[in-house]
Amino acid sequence: MVSMNLSVKIFLALVLSVVVGLIAGPDALPFIKWWIAPIGTMFINLIKMMIVPVVFTSLIVGMTSIGDTKKLGRIGIKTIVIYLCTTAIAILIGFAVAGLFHPGIGMSMTSDAAVEVKKAPSVMQVLVAMIPANPIASMAKADILPIIIFALFVGVGILQVGGERAKTLISFFDACAEVCYKIIAMVMAVSPIGVFCLLLPVVAANGPSVLLPLLSVIGCMAIGSVIHAVGVYSTLARVWGGHTPLAFFKGMSEAMMIAFTTCSSAGTLPVNMKNTQEKLGVSREVTSFVLPLGATINMDGTAVYMGICSLFVANVFGVDLSFGQMAMIVLTGTLASIGTAGVPGAGLIMLAMVLQSVGLPLEGLALVAGIDRILDMFRTCLNITGDAAVACVINETEKKYQHA
Repeated sequence: MVSMNLSVKIFLALVLSVVVGLIAGPDALPFIKWWIAPIGTMFINLIKMMIVPVVFTSLIVGMTSIGDTKKLGRIGIKTIVIYLCTTAIAILIGFAVAGLFHPGIGMSMTSDAAVEVKKAPSVMQVLVAMIPANPIASMAKADILPIIIFALFVGVGILQVGGERAKTLISFFDACAEVCYKIIAMVMAVSPIGVFCLLLPVVAANGPSVLLPLLSVIGCMAIGSVIHAVGVYSTLARVWGGHTPLAFFKGMSEAMMIAFTTCSSAGTLPVNMKNTQEKLGVSREVTSFVLPLGATINMDGTAVYMGICSLFVANVFGVDLSFGQMAMIVLTGTLASIGTAGVPGAGLIMLAMVLQSVGLPLEGLALVAGIDRILDMFRTCLNITGDAAVACVINETEKKYQHA
């Protein structure tokens, strides 16, 4: 009952921030940015403070609790395959929604409008970056993928050592993980205040007069996210995950609202792990492995975004995408999801890669960048929901091996 009250409080804070932001408008931005936005930043910092400790300790605990390296490989392969499949489906849903509503038709854009976006990393750069030359430096920079790789090696090393020394280390990391979960619970207690202070500046800065010209893109993103969540995640949760859609989304409500306001898959990871274990009944060994991995490589929300924004940019510049170009977007977008950081704004990097792969003008990113913070809310919420859905599936499929 306490958790349900917290979900209600977070939702009410979200609604209140929208109402107050629309009433206050841009004129109140100086006051909001000076007095209110910093509180939201402090809340984000509290969550970010726990990302590295949670990822590192929980992955080690998850691996050592699995115990069997063969089982670990089985879970890893299933997880990655499901993540990549749902990502490809998400891009197709983005295409379908954008093809139905035609966002960008009637709009025009001058060729000198551009936005500076970091160059998307190549596949080899991603592979090289996965191996941390200095694990402590990776932790300091919160580079999730190298931390995951280091944690995997530490976990395997502990399993290989075995005996009393291994038990001592397992107990140590298990205790550290429990401390992290207690701290997360304390942070969640003030989450309604954090949500309000995070969302208010966004609403005040992007009032209806700014959002209306690009409302079709925002609407397509919202519709595509709902379709993917209800169609794909409900199916996964119901058919293979052992949960009814209502029970699944009810259990994910807190994490989804935190993701919606923070726009950070990695930042929402501690809350997502807590909800998945306590409310969806997924074992600790599965959540500790599947969710940190998903925060890095599972980008279903970003995939929907890429499908919609690719057609949007094509419509703005009057380009008719061929079937081959659409297939290239699906392939590039799916592969680009691996190693893309689960942080605010990372979707623009992936979109730049996709647009380049099919020859669409990168100038179109300027339009998308203007509403990227709004779109990021939907895609991050979808990303972390997909992580939990896959965790439910892995948890159920592993039960048959327990009874074998």
